[in-house]
Amino acid sequence: MSTVLVVNSSALGGASVSRQLAEKAVAHLRAQDPGLRVVTRDLGETPVPHLTTDAATAIRGGEPANAAQAATQALSNTLIDELKAADTVIIGAPMYNFGIASTLKAWFDHVLRAGVTFRYTEKGPEGLVTGKRAIVIESRGGLYSEGPAQSYDSQEPHLRTLLGFIGITDVTFIRAEKLAFGPEAREQAIGAAHAELGRHIEERQRQAA
Repeated sequence: MSTVLVVNSSALGGASVSRQLAEKAVAHLRAQDPGLRVVTRDLGETPVPHLTTDAATAIRGGEPANAAQAATQALSNTLIDELKAADTVIIGAPMYNFGIASTLKAWFDHVLRAGVTFRYTEKGPEGLVTGKRAIVIESRGGLYSEGPAQSYDSQEPHLRTLLGFIGITDVTFIRAEKLAFGPEAREQAIGAAHAELGRHIEERQRQAA
């Protein structure tokens, strides 16, 4: 039995395209593995707190000096345990103002911990969360994967860097773009992303067989 961690970060609830596609990804994976274990973190409904002085101090390690630091360290440990227990990580990542949601950044802020999910060596930083794959579902109002707006994309490069820094380098990006270009473009974009998602999961299954 494999485990999937789903991290949703949209503020739109059930209307979220990235959330809908993440659910479809889980359905595809469950069709291949009926015993699939799914753990979901909904950062839109239950945000991870943004960093404060106490939170940053706790994440840097050492014994907590007060209740706030202890709470942050406990939450960080829980989030990291969920990540380490997963075979596949599905991230629903809408683009907000050319980047990722602040709630998703806060999740990464709690997950990236020196000596726990990465370490510094003489050769540079080394990720410690290895042997996993990630499927990142990006929803975007415009077109940023190519064309004149490509240089505005601070979302995908940031996510690739954050995941790679902790050792997750097997990353597939599924993009639903041009969602704000009208109903027809929106429908086509969602359909194309869903089809690509299905093809990717089926191909990985064939490779593993």
